Amino acid sequence: MARSILITGCSSGIGRDAALGLRDRGWRVFASCRSETDCAALRAQGLDSPRIDYGDPTSIGTGVAEVLDATGGTLDALYNNGAYAIPGALEDLPREALAAIFDTNLFGVHDLTCQVIPVMRAQGHGRIINCSSVLGLVSSPWKGAYCATKFALEGLTDALRIEMRDTPIDVILLEPGPTATEIRRNSIPHFETWIDWKNAPRRDQYERKLMPRLYQADRAGKPQLPASAVTRVLIRALDARRPKARYRVTWQTGAAAVMRRAMPAWLIDRIMAQG
Repeated sequence: MARSILITGCSSGIGRDAALGLRDRGWRVFASCRSETDCAALRAQGLDSPRIDYGDPTSIGTGVAEVLDATGGTLDALYNNGAYAIPGALEDLPREALAAIFDTNLFGVHDLTCQVIPVMRAQGHGRIINCSSVLGLVSSPWKGAYCATKFALEGLTDALRIEMRDTPIDVILLEPGPTATEIRRNSIPHFETWIDWKNAPRRDQYERKLMPRLYQADRAGKPQLPASAVTRVLIRALDARRPKARYRVTWQTGAAAVMRRAMPAWLIDRIMAQG
């Protein structure tokens, strides 16, 4: 029988490429999205697509039930990929915004993971892969909310991996760096909802630095890998007999790991401040 995997955040980018790539390799892919419209589009391409919104606990429960009903109660792998960003200076970020992004990028991931662990424990195998980021290793200005969630995801995943050592479940971190996705464009509504930049003390910096980067459509010349590069590493993590704890996708992620180990904080701050 085909191996089964549930992937979140499949409307575009890394999740969508992973869903199509694994389907082509013979996996039964459950490619979930937050939006029912996006789910319908994936179903039209022949994919199973339950609606799962990390911020909606009910959708997590019904989505998992839909998957298990389709597979007869089994699931070989879970790829927690879905996430979003809120650009802006941390001093301009209200508490409610930080709570909202953690609800999706961390708490929802935890909820979904806890619902599939009993399934994997009972069947005697399973892999849980959490998609972190280079920004889970080093922080970047104007991206503090996203960085905070990815740092937290790193810690959560490390603890879960240690706890699962006495079970047949492998817990893995995937750490992409700059990748050609829609995360910048998708972050614009969140920025416009939460950041009152016109009345911020850094208004000039918003206008000179953040706004051009955020609204500029053309990213030509920026060092980015295609989403397929992440899919290739995901496949390695899924197929490895003894998977590694971490898989770093881009050279930037490897460099960030070296920076954390070898450089003083003041030097890392100076490098990251340059954007």
